[in-house]
Amino acid sequence: MKVDPFSLPLSSPLATARETIRERSGFVVRYDHRGETGVGEATPLPGWTESLDNCHRGLDDAATVATDGGHTDILLSLDAASVPAARHGFATALLDADAKADGVPLYQWFEPDRRCDRVPVNATVGDGSPTETADAVEQAVKAGYDCCKLKIGKRSVAEDVERVRAVRERVGDDVTLRADANGAWSRGQAEDAVDRLAPLGVAYVEQPLPADDLAGHAALRGEGVGIALDESLVDRRVDSVLDADAADVLILKPMVLGGPGNAHTLALRAREQGVEPVVTTTIDAVVARLAALHVAAAVPDIGACGLATGDRLAVDLAPDPTTVTDGAMSVPQKTGLGVDPAEVGTDA
Repeated sequence: MKVDPFSLPLSSPLATARETIRERSGFVVRYDHRGETGVGEATPLPGWTESLDNCHRGLDDAATVATDGGHTDILLSLDAASVPAARHGFATALLDADAKADGVPLYQWFEPDRRCDRVPVNATVGDGSPTETADAVEQAVKAGYDCCKLKIGKRSVAEDVERVRAVRERVGDDVTLRADANGAWSRGQAEDAVDRLAPLGVAYVEQPLPADDLAGHAALRGEGVGIALDESLVDRRVDSVLDADAADVLILKPMVLGGPGNAHTLALRAREQGVEPVVTTTIDAVVARLAALHVAAAVPDIGACGLATGDRLAVDLAPDPTTVTDGAMSVPQKTGLGVDPAEVGTDA
């Protein structure tokens, strides 16, 4: 097991209701298994996962286990609840090697009978004035996207509603709009927002309330705008969210959930209970983006996912084998993730 650090600047800062993200730092993990070298990525995002230092410590401890133990011992040493990004890094490398050894792309390792060439994706637009937001969405639509997610919550509800209204008036009714509040609202603000966003045809609002308010989210459902939960999955089991009937949609981030395998299992569990899964990245580098893409590709009839985030990085760990055309991302059909570990560098 080999672990190398990296730091990648964003092409421009990404403002959310929680923070402004300017760079992504993490670790590339390589692991030899079944005659193949697998590659993984651990890119923590504090507030969502462990800190960078704790991720490093987790991987160091796992590397110590690897000197005498096998992959099962290493996975057991990486707790998804406390070091999810570190576990994601190793788990992805292990799965990459397994899929290569079996001669299949990773999504077919999850679902052997699946054949998927493309996954629908949404564009993500950060905070800005109504005109800036409408301009950004219009550019995304011209680039082929028919689904856009707007970051909201930094401004008042009234200001954000005007931003959404400006977008809808600019691009018309054929574009699916989603909104992500990152838990910024009170119950009263969320009720007001849902009432005012419903006539604008917003498909769902992501995390309108703080993460622990499952009852409040449940009460918001059925009012004309779907309720998606994201941050609520950070500190609790998905089963508790599903049992609370708190969501129409679950936003599944493999980096937050401890690996692609965990994310795939939870996507299928949500679907079984009538809740739609949407797979997204945490603004990751190419290795983790590919892992998330394969998770999405393994889920039949999945809706637009938040995977087209590579352009957020000024530089990347390796050439991206995917393309985005007409609002869909191509799925590599090579074995494993679809990226050569020898091409993955950490000196960008």
